[in-house]
Amino acid sequence: MIDLDRLDASARERSFSGIVTVDVGDRRVLERSYGLAHRALAVPNSPTTRFAMASGSKSFTALAIMQQVVSGTLRLQDPVRRFLGDDLPLIDDDVTIEQLLTHTSGIGDYLDEDNDWDPADYVLPVPVHTLETAESFLPILDGFPSKHAPGARFTYCNGGYIILAIVLERITGRQFQDVVDTDVIRPAGLTSTAYLRSDELPGDAALGYLYPDGDRSNVLHLPVRGNGDGGAYTSAADMHQLWRALHAGAIVPPDMVTEMTRPRSSVPDEGLRYGIGFWLHPDDPAIVMGGFDAGVAFRSTHDPATGTTVTVLSNCTFGSGAIVALLQNSWPDVLTIA
Repeated sequence: MIDLDRLDASARERSFSGIVTVDVGDRRVLERSYGLAHRALAVPNSPTTRFAMASGSKSFTALAIMQQVVSGTLRLQDPVRRFLGDDLPLIDDDVTIEQLLTHTSGIGDYLDEDNDWDPADYVLPVPVHTLETAESFLPILDGFPSKHAPGARFTYCNGGYIILAIVLERITGRQFQDVVDTDVIRPAGLTSTAYLRSDELPGDAALGYLYPDGDRSNVLHLPVRGNGDGGAYTSAADMHQLWRALHAGAIVPPDMVTEMTRPRSSVPDEGLRYGIGFWLHPDDPAIVMGGFDAGVAFRSTHDPATGTTVTVLSNCTFGSGAIVALLQNSWPDVLTIA
């Protein structure tokens, strides 16, 4: 079992703000809430609080793309140039949809996390309120030379997933967030998951904070609305429901789930492997969604064999790492709960 005293102590020491849950099948077997969803109003985080997912919602983008593959509208081997036309000329003509999905395209990234990137920096070169559709990102995606030849190796790339969102907008004629809502969120039965605007958050959504103390939020650091490379909001219950729906074939067919969770790359720096839109445990069948950004930290790990989901949702830039590490180290014990 997880040492709850140690978990609580770690949360206190790290000023962790968020929620930790373990769900097994139809049962929630562990639930811990810490910190405040709204500091100025002293609103506590709770099991029903909605948190931003950062890059965790790249999985939604991948699932929406794979639905287009299932329908025959797209092929994984399609060159992305087919959909970009003359836009983003520095992207190699040989880059494929699959390479964007698997972070092996080699394209230059508008938000390069390999550099000395600090999530508290103001990194976006345009006013954040202008970044709502995928198409609106085109001016900040341009001008970045390739890092390596297409398919040569794994290089994590946020811009690649924005380009996938642009592809979705162009082939469907709908805004990216609407595509994901119709094709992923609703079929999965998610009731608390949405691409919320940061300037009009509902009362059950946590504000994201840059520091352990103070009221400085992330509203000026991130696009006003999440897009292809992340930024959806969700709840702990919806995360467990997502995993169950995924493996039940409610979003894409089971053979497509198998394809998306087939290891494509080993990523030693993360201690994980990568498939299509999902991180994978290094040596067992567990599947991982995760993200980190200004005022956001997120990790959800699911074991298909036991139906166990461990989720950490946080509305602060720092403090979640020790919690995630503790749960990772307790992973075999977590599975005994099942």
